[in-house]
Formats: sequence, C-alpha cells, structure tokens
Amino acid sequence: MKLLLPEFGLLIWTLVAFLIVFFILAKFAWPAIVNGLKEREQGIADSLATAEKVKAEMAQLKSENEALLAQAREERAQMLKEARDTKDKIINEAKEHAKIEANKIISDAHVAIEQQKMSAITDVKNQVGKLVVEVSEKILRRELGNKAEQENYIKQLANEVKLN
Repeated sequence: MKLLLPEFGLLIWTLVAFLIVFFILAKFAWPAIVNGLKEREQGIADSLATAEKVKAEMAQLKSENEALLAQAREERAQMLKEARDTKDKIINEAKEHAKIEANKIISDAHVAIEQQKMSAITDVKNQVGKLVVEVSEKILRRELGNKAEQENYIKQLANEVKLN
C-alpha cells in the first residue's frame, strides 16, 4: 500500500523537481518548440498557398493550351478549306482553258477545212473552165470556119451576156 500512498516528503521533492524542470522547459525549450511549430505552420501554409497558386496556374495553362489547340484546329481547317478551294479553282481554270483550246482547235480546223474546200472548188472550177474553153474552142473552130460566121456568133453571145 505504500506504493499507492507516497509520503509527504516525497511529494514535496517531486513537486520541487517538477517545478524546476517546468521552469527550465518554460524558459528554454518551449519558446524554441513554439517557434519551430510556428515556422512549420507558416511553411505548411506557404506550401499550401504555393500549391494553390501552382494549381491555378496549371488550370490557366491548361485552358490556354486548349484554346491554342482549338485555334490550331481552326487554322488547320481553314488552311484545308483554302487548299480545297484553290484546288477546285485550279481544276476549273484548267477545264475552262482546255475547253477554250479545244474550241479554238475545232474552229481552226473548220476554217482550214473551209479554206481547203474553197481551194478545191476553185481548182475544180478552174479546171472545168479550162476544159469548157478548150472544148468550146475546138467546137467553134470546127463550126465557124469563116470569119463572117464568127463575128455573128460573137455579137449573139455579147447580146446574151448580162453584165453584173
């Protein structure tokens, strides 16, 4: 039972030892411990603030990145549209140019054919005219043996000819 109920002297000496340790701790250890805790608390608060700041910056960078990606996609779509439009324009211009060239070639061919046709007709007319003159000359020499008959025939032909 002695262990459970200490004597009065032991109690006083324990109290004195406790007060001395308490005084030493209060004078030297607690201010350092409190300062360390305050510094740690401030460090944690600063870290949390920095983490929030970094988180906000990351969110801002992410939104800027998404905006840049959207802008890049839009520019790419615009460039593709312009490329398609340019391609269609070039193709249409080439088709029009080909049509114009084809029409020009056909027109030139028609003109050449018409010229050759006219040249052939002229040649045929010239040959027919030469043949007619030759045949007429042979016939007239044979039928108009004398000069009086030739003069009468020339007058008759002159009267029949209509001047244009």
